[in-house]
Amino acid sequence: MAFPVYIDIGPWSIHPHVLFEALAYFMGFRVYVWTRTKGKMPFLQGLQIIAGAAVGAAVGSKLLYLLEDLPLTLSNYNDLNYLLGGKTIVGGLLGGLIGVELVKKWIGWRSSTGDDFVLPLIAGIAIGRIGCFLTGLEDKTHGTPTTWMTGVDFGDGIYRHPAQLYEIGWLLLLGTVLLLLRRRLRNPEGSGSRLPSGALFQLFMCGYLLFRLLIDFMKPVPHPYFGLNNIQLACLAGLFYYAWVVSRWRKHI
Repeated sequence: MAFPVYIDIGPWSIHPHVLFEALAYFMGFRVYVWTRTKGKMPFLQGLQIIAGAAVGAAVGSKLLYLLEDLPLTLSNYNDLNYLLGGKTIVGGLLGGLIGVELVKKWIGWRSSTGDDFVLPLIAGIAIGRIGCFLTGLEDKTHGTPTTWMTGVDFGDGIYRHPAQLYEIGWLLLLGTVLLLLRRRLRNPEGSGSRLPSGALFQLFMCGYLLFRLLIDFMKPVPHPYFGLNNIQLACLAGLFYYAWVVSRWRKHI
């Protein structure tokens, strides 16, 4: 297989990252429309919260990317292509969370809104990672060299961890577990304690941040902060926050 794997659609040959990123946004939104809790929130407030999530995600994903290799960023301070070229999912999730919370405070909305975004996020991230994998080395989301049977040669003769495929597999597993929990949340008459509103999103964030904390040890990026990189530090901050949030569940169950 030659990387990047261009996708031929009619007369066009489309770069996989462009195609699957567009599909990720499209399918994520469609899954949100299909699975969201109907009538939970007025339409206008819903749009405001989605806008807050989008702006926060854009800022957070770009900021964390630029801090990933600060010396490289500083050396490319006048390169517009570099400054506009990258983003990180962890930064997008945490930035989107901050954006949503700020908008909710502004409009006076107190109820949790995160549960409806869990399945759309899982679908969108997984689809986007297909594009990352098919892009190969230039996407810089691959792992370190490995002798594991899962190793993939992205075109330079070196077998590396396909970190993108590991992430897709984890998301499918995490999504299955959360889907089962979602049914329990929507059926409070069933046996067992009812999960508090927002629990699914909180568990998703815990699961995804924990995975990224661990998988980034397999990434060929600088780890200048006591063996960690900036994404792992952000993951730790998020995990500490959600550990505190989950510890408060006993008030609701």
